[in-house]
Amino acid sequence: KGITTIVDAMSSFGGVPIDVEKSEIDYLISSSNKCIQGVPGFGLVIARKAVIDETAGNARSLALDLYDQYKCFEDNDGKWRFTSPTHVVYAFLQALRELDAEGGVSGRNARYTQNEKMLRAGMIEIGYQPVIDEAVQSPIITSFKYPTADFDFRSLYEYLKQNGFIIYPGKVSNIDSFRIGNIGEVYSGDIEELLTLIKKHDVVKV
Repeated sequence: KGITTIVDAMSSFGGVPIDVEKSEIDYLISSSNKCIQGVPGFGLVIARKAVIDETAGNARSLALDLYDQYKCFEDNDGKWRFTSPTHVVYAFLQALRELDAEGGVSGRNARYTQNEKMLRAGMIEIGYQPVIDEAVQSPIITSFKYPTADFDFRSLYEYLKQNGFIIYPGKVSNIDSFRIGNIGEVYSGDIEELLTLIKKHDVVKV
């Protein structure tokens, strides 16, 4: 077909089912944290061997030579070309064990989905409308519109921070909105506590 498919799965791998074969993905890029729930420290690539083999000698960067790192892993029992991030790798291994214990990707996706639905319903009840329609909403992160033109997001942000919750500090669209993540070691009790704080903030107008 002459098309190389590269998927940015930085915020979905480990938390959203992805059929690499069926989707004919050549490269899937993610990291050691996010939905895997490890710690930040290295990026990872799942690639078709036939495709990555064709890239030998193409890299114009020593550090970013993906083929060379792949060959080093293959030829040296998993050895990194340079100093390995040992603590991050061990954390990644533990994170994979915890992912497996939760029921794999489908199990984690179910928890994230429940978090998102609970957050969405609770925020709507308080008076916040989601930016994205529920039919196309992912379980990873949810954006909410400012409820009023004079809404003081900084006040809400600081109030939540003082009470143990840190949400995204800004928006990524032209719509006046803010985002709340649903992933990580977050459960329904955490969502319930967050909603209680937001409701309290709106009542007392801290």
